Amino acid sequence: MPASYAYLGPEGTFTEVALRTLPEAATRQLIPYVSVQSALDAVRAGEAEAAFVPIENSVEGGITATLDALVLGTPLMIYREVLLSITFALLVRPGTELSDIKTVSAHPAAQPQVRNWLKANLPDAVWESAASNADAARLVQEGRYDAAFAGEFTAARYGLTALESGIHDAENAQTRFVLVGRPARPAAPTGSDKTSVVLWQRDDHPGALRDLLGEFATRGVNLMVLQSRPTGAGIGNYCFCIDAEGHITDRRMAEALMGLKRICREVRFLGSYPRAEVSPTDVTVPLPGTSDSEFVAAADWVARCQDGRF
Repeated sequence: MPASYAYLGPEGTFTEVALRTLPEAATRQLIPYVSVQSALDAVRAGEAEAAFVPIENSVEGGITATLDALVLGTPLMIYREVLLSITFALLVRPGTELSDIKTVSAHPAAQPQVRNWLKANLPDAVWESAASNADAARLVQEGRYDAAFAGEFTAARYGLTALESGIHDAENAQTRFVLVGRPARPAAPTGSDKTSVVLWQRDDHPGALRDLLGEFATRGVNLMVLQSRPTGAGIGNYCFCIDAEGHITDRRMAEALMGLKRICREVRFLGSYPRAEVSPTDVTVPLPGTSDSEFVAAADWVARCQDGRF
């Protein structure tokens, strides 16, 4: 049996489409799971080599189910990311007209991406959330709902037709997906990398978040995403999910992480991995004094001072 990748199913999700863009997917058994949590738990249990799940979209931001599943439980690590442009079709059983639609379904992350279209075209339709967009299509096939927002490619798989296509409220909407596995040595740096971490404050005090962010800022590390998530320990108790530009082997990133480890109650390293679809203009030029060579030169100077060779 080939090694397997778990993914958010059932078959026909945008997640499956994005997963199949990875060359290694052709050599793996791809197994759909009913939720992000169950896909990641399959990796934790050793039932799958890795899991492929959505983590962020350009309209609503982070996918909370994925963030929370990475924050809690046995540590996992991100190895790859994929960006996929998203546009929806309204899938119905054959013969259904727009006026027949009383209920619509999709994954909760889809709702903000079609909200305006829904208000303009189906203002009285009741929204029902599903585990995934493809699962919503399956539920329409079974007669539970009248229509589903999903990829147009999903229609044939579930015997549905696309009543409308090209539906999106925001132009160029994208979803980011990540390949997650058990912790291991990160891939070698490419020069266009991203590092993800979760931070828990040691205590709550004025300027606590500034102190965390300062560890990155003073070393010239550019932050790409900052999101807070409740820890479940009470109102106002949050951890912070951060994506930063660079690789853990970069001196400025390594020193920032060491600084965070000193001042945080807990730091969870989620991986350093290649950024998806990066052009040269997307890479931030290091600030003066923050290149690897300058960190090395400064460390060498301190060592010489300690030896009396300054």
